[in-house]
Amino acid sequence: MLEALLPGGVPTDDVAVLLARTQGMDASQVAVWDLPADPAVVAQARQMATDQLAAWGLEEASFVTELVVSELVTNAIRHAVAPIQLRLIHESSLICEVSDASSTAPHLRRARVFDEGGRGLLLVAQLTQRWGTRHTPHGKIIWAEQPLPTSC
Repeated sequence: MLEALLPGGVPTDDVAVLLARTQGMDASQVAVWDLPADPAVVAQARQMATDQLAAWGLEEASFVTELVVSELVTNAIRHAVAPIQLRLIHESSLICEVSDASSTAPHLRRARVFDEGGRGLLLVAQLTQRWGTRHTPHGKIIWAEQPLPTSC
């Protein structure tokens, strides 16, 4: 393999070969919704997420998922640029992703007592197993992962 990939076949420096194995997911494991940049859509996004969890038999995850969806969609509408998309992925865990066209990465901050906002990502971080940002050619994706309830 090295001979085929390297000119001359003999490396003059260290060489590493990385292999990745991907596994496709069934379409029934992913739910995607395009959302308008309108604050009124947040309640609808929560309901769509809850309905999807029920379809997957994950009703136990509804409370946390509703909060995560609410915070991430609200942040995208307030601080980002359309188009906005919500995606739920049901695999070995439950992943909630919200994408937008802004390249500005969010940051965790601690709101002061009388601040009206600034607690959303802190709440997401406390309620989920992990969260993060992934940049794309057209913006970014904020994602949060929560473990599946033990009965699932």
